[in-house]
Amino acid sequence: MTTDAPARPAPATNGIELAGLETIAESERRGRSSGLFWPWFAANVSVLAISYGSFVLGFGISFWQATIVAIIGIVISFLFCGFISLAGRRGSAPTMVLSRAAFGVNGNRLVSVISWLLTVGWETVLTVLSVLAISTVVGELGGPKDSVVVKLISLAAIAAIVVLAGIFGFTLIMRLQVFITIVVGIATVVYVILVAPKINLDAVMSIKAAGVGPVVGALVLLMTGFGLGWVNAAADYSRYLPRTARARGVIGWTTFGGAIAPVVLVIFGVLLAGSSKDLNGAIQADPIGALTTLLPVWFLIPFAIVAILSLIGGAVLDIYSSGLALLSAGLKVPRPVAAGLDGAIMVIGAVAVVFFAKDFIGPFQGFLITLGVPIAAWAGIFLADILLRTKDYADAELYTPSGRYGSVNWLAIALIVVGTVIGWGFVVATASVPWLTWQGYLLGPSDGAFYGAWAYANLGVLFALVIGFGGTLIGGRARIRRQEQV
Repeated sequence: MTTDAPARPAPATNGIELAGLETIAESERRGRSSGLFWPWFAANVSVLAISYGSFVLGFGISFWQATIVAIIGIVISFLFCGFISLAGRRGSAPTMVLSRAAFGVNGNRLVSVISWLLTVGWETVLTVLSVLAISTVVGELGGPKDSVVVKLISLAAIAAIVVLAGIFGFTLIMRLQVFITIVVGIATVVYVILVAPKINLDAVMSIKAAGVGPVVGALVLLMTGFGLGWVNAAADYSRYLPRTARARGVIGWTTFGGAIAPVVLVIFGVLLAGSSKDLNGAIQADPIGALTTLLPVWFLIPFAIVAILSLIGGAVLDIYSSGLALLSAGLKVPRPVAAGLDGAIMVIGAVAVVFFAKDFIGPFQGFLITLGVPIAAWAGIFLADILLRTKDYADAELYTPSGRYGSVNWLAIALIVVGTVIGWGFVVATASVPWLTWQGYLLGPSDGAFYGAWAYANLGVLFALVIGFGGTLIGGRARIRRQEQV
């Protein structure tokens, strides 16, 4: 059976995109590869990237080590997004539809659920950060500190913007991202200029270098927090490009747009956090709000607006892609309805974190690493599948289990299960997340080799990526050749 018409125009009613999982028709494919810069830059120019400077210093590494892992981890992880964006141009369908070529039409439901969990989780994280930032700014301006009323009003307003953008869909989101890019880019430069005098280079350079384990841990955190957090949605925004768009442009603009701002902001964040232990500690509890304490009063409101816009820029991409993932998992509702359902779940999650969680950084890192493992395995499988293919996808057969891609590719399912089981065995959540203490179960049999400095390196993410990629390269070649000979 088929789940959607394989190719038809993407109609809109009252400006609301009605396209769901179907392949975008030739008449609807337009634009240039350079247009991919706007959504990727807008979603990642968030001032949250500055707070990552504090997060990586938490591994006990030096400024130069943090700078190196910021460049390598962020660029490589967004390069993965670039290659998956290329699949979107080749297939003109959402990421979780194109993934069916690797997993089978029904087998792909498993990874669609994982993708949905990751994107809904990110929506929630970004909404929580927006609410906390507003609460802090109100307190800095002399209003009530940590007010429940302020948080509730903030949550309602932010959720309304994010959900409405998700419901209206692609066209509104792309326009919104251009606006966010310009406004946030300018304001971020102003912020950097204003707080740069707070940097104490002597304090930063006095931070001692760490061993290889903590450096790898910081690298994995940045990979999961940036590019690997987006790989499962990367093709959703390139699928409207004409298939004549150059591959080098699709990969390059996606990578450049996603990576350039985070690299600069993370390094700047390392300089700030390394200059003040008090600021470093405050960021752990309120990653965005803590940054406002460095500002003059006259810039507090502009900064709050810009910080919220930057977070919304990421949240609207997530809610759009989470809706598509939910449809790919098998939910039979229109795409706008799926976006609305995701928004409701996002609000519930945000309420739980804002009003009941004891801290932010523990649950946040636990979320990143726990879902980062299966997503890394999926990314490895899909990237190898893309590399092995020499032809475009057979559009119609992505929607029927009886087509060339089949119902279930058991090799891919086995790789993601094995990659996840091994990966979770080599990651360790922070002590503040007791419900994740079951992880790291393969560290014990290693005779202490992965204890100590290596325990929090979270090598399991890298292991899962390699298992997925290597297993598909070795075992998937013949299957793909048969598919392309049909």
